[in-house]
Amino acid sequence: MIKLPGLIDPHVHMREPGQTHKEDWDSGTSAALAGGVTMVLAMPNTKPPIFDASTLDLALGAAKEKARCDYAQFLGAGPDNIDWGRHKALPLQAAGLKMYLDQTFGELRLDSMTLWQSHFQNWPKNLPIVAHSESRSMAAVILMAAIYDRPVHIAHISLKEEVLLIKAAKERGIKVTCEVTPHHLFLTEEDISAIGGASLRLAPTGATGRGEVRPRLAAKEDVEALWQNLDVIDCFATDHAPHTLAEKDSETPPPGFPGVETLLPLLLTAIHEGRLTINDVLSRMVTNPRRIFSLPEQPETWIEVDEKAEYELRAANMHSRCGWTPFEGWQVKGRVTRVVLRGREAFKDGKILVEAGYGRNVRAQKNVESTEVSFRALRMIK
Repeated sequence: MIKLPGLIDPHVHMREPGQTHKEDWDSGTSAALAGGVTMVLAMPNTKPPIFDASTLDLALGAAKEKARCDYAQFLGAGPDNIDWGRHKALPLQAAGLKMYLDQTFGELRLDSMTLWQSHFQNWPKNLPIVAHSESRSMAAVILMAAIYDRPVHIAHISLKEEVLLIKAAKERGIKVTCEVTPHHLFLTEEDISAIGGASLRLAPTGATGRGEVRPRLAAKEDVEALWQNLDVIDCFATDHAPHTLAEKDSETPPPGFPGVETLLPLLLTAIHEGRLTINDVLSRMVTNPRRIFSLPEQPETWIEVDEKAEYELRAANMHSRCGWTPFEGWQVKGRVTRVVLRGREAFKDGKILVEAGYGRNVRAQKNVESTEVSFRALRMIK
């Protein structure tokens, strides 16, 4: 057995509110714990989208009742919520601001660059902005980061041109960080026909069934470029985006893959193959996410892994409500056997042991701690 810190996944979709038939805070955070993830940051493209105080309360209320690991919730950037200066307390309660600048699942896409500018100007400079931006729109949002001299985190990069552009931007001191998903590291466009154990079904729209995802799976050359430039990539994030098999096999399949339970076994297998080191994983799933998103440490939290366990990934053995995985049947080496979260045994040998609602909102915790520090400082001054 090896003992590792609890991992952080800074990009998941819990599908609550509005689409709990796919996933909810209970099933999604159970899957996270089974994958060795003790903290998740949830995206705002739910139904309704999370973009103001009332919708944020809706999501956080569900999480408080159901989440089994620690969490924070993103706010979504929209055309009607650009005046963050009037709502100064609201950003402090969120994981950050998510800007959707390319085609995605949901209703939050921003097409106007003037709206991009307004959010870059008005969102508090000490709080993170994450952008779903691909290729040319990614270049544009990096320009925004340079113009406004503020950090931006690029979600799920997938292309050679993207990783090389981010590398060039970093070399010039632009404040940009990025993440890559397991499916963009381990799958290519050539794998689409076999994803999830199903033969390819081309919909009339040109969609690729279970292989439908945003950004789309890329060419081998792009995947090789990601591996060759791992030093540019700050985080491993799953973009855990569960949809049911009925939805994925329909004529209009929604984009997205589940992934929070399969990420660590895939990375551990890559370590056994000599493609990664354990420090590569820990820097991108503990140290860097904590720094980029200003996340608190989790005391008395760790995971235990049987690094020699060999097995096949099977959706039937997983906790996600969606009931499938793009890595069905993959042979992996390395299994999470035990998770301790804040001193309590949360997962052991395939079973979730903490109750729904045990997870903490880390933004609320941080705000409480910051307030306590401020009050102590004031008392010392007096």
